[in-house]
Amino acid sequence: MRYRLHEYEHDAAARSFGDEAVEKLAWPAERVFKTLVVAVDGDLHVACVPVSSQLDVKALGKRAKLADKEHAGRSTGYVAGGTSPLGQRKQLPTHVDSSALDFETILVNGGRRGLQLELDPRDLVRLTDARVHAIASGR
Repeated sequence: MRYRLHEYEHDAAARSFGDEAVEKLAWPAERVFKTLVVAVDGDLHVACVPVSSQLDVKALGKRAKLADKEHAGRSTGYVAGGTSPLGQRKQLPTHVDSSALDFETILVNGGRRGLQLELDPRDLVRLTDARVHAIASGR
């Protein structure tokens, strides 16, 4: 598996971690994927969608909603804005928006604010055993 790390100086006043990564790394927003922790029928899952989109929570289940940040952090081992789909304390079921497969590489969070990991989306799917489906909606 091939990958590259992309670092930038995180601004603590940034309102959106994904938008900050897009701006500071000068990458197209549809190739930078944000990692969201979601409660689906009471169980935590991870969803990766482009920064240019929003998560369609209903695509994950009728009783799906964004998880509480503290609960998500305890479960994944990451802080909000630094959650990676990889290297969690316990790998959560993962969902990747199907648009990821349109690109040779995408960026996902590398495990802290200001760090992005560039990799082939097929490697991300393989490493996380992700389900690939349409989970993003227009912004």
